[in-house]
Amino acid sequence: MKNVDTRKERSAGERGEKIAMPDRMKSEKGVALIMVLVMSAVVLAIMTALLYMVTSGTQISGFQKRYKTALEAAKGGSDAFYQVIAAGDTSTLTGLSPSLNVSSSCSGTAVLSGATYTTGFAAKLKVDSSNWSTGCTKSLTIDPKDSATYDMKLPVGNYTYYAKIVNTIEGNSAGGSTGLYTGSVITGGTGGGGGSSSIAVVSMPYLYTIEVDTENSSNPAERAKLSILYEN
Repeated sequence: MKNVDTRKERSAGERGEKIAMPDRMKSEKGVALIMVLVMSAVVLAIMTALLYMVTSGTQISGFQKRYKTALEAAKGGSDAFYQVIAAGDTSTLTGLSPSLNVSSSCSGTAVLSGATYTTGFAAKLKVDSSNWSTGCTKSLTIDPKDSATYDMKLPVGNYTYYAKIVNTIEGNSAGGSTGLYTGSVITGGTGGGGGSSSIAVVSMPYLYTIEVDTENSSNPAERAKLSILYEN
């Protein structure tokens, strides 16, 4: 009689043998892994850029707010300094604790009137800067730690205002003088109708160049600087 083998054929997995993966499947898994890594990198880059934009925007807004506050303090202090220039002293700023720091060695003789000023601040106000003595500083730099580098110091809220006149020009009517012209008008030739013509001279007393530095009293990094051309 012929023997029949009734045992079932076991699969390779049941026999503990390794199944060889086709090369195509290996390649597809590798590509999928690379794509996942690339997409993760892109998402990470986008998230980093968004965080940077949000953080930078907040910082810039803070910088602008602090600068505008310092700028407003500088403008307010300048309005007070204009009053000092008009009065010749700080008498109009009572209660604001201003201080003048012009050297007593600052002096000069006015070009138009010929008057001599030896009281420091008056010399800067009334004398053309070409006639200032060496004691009248013309430097554009203001150092809050050195009182010799500014003419006036004034507290403005949480800020401290520093100002200095660095240049003075005597105009045509400085000190009440008729200035560079003879009389109050410039006379010319005859007009179209045969009569004489004249042009009135525009009165211009003094012209000042003022440097301003305003700083937060507790944080000097919060500051504003101005260069002002002021006529009085």
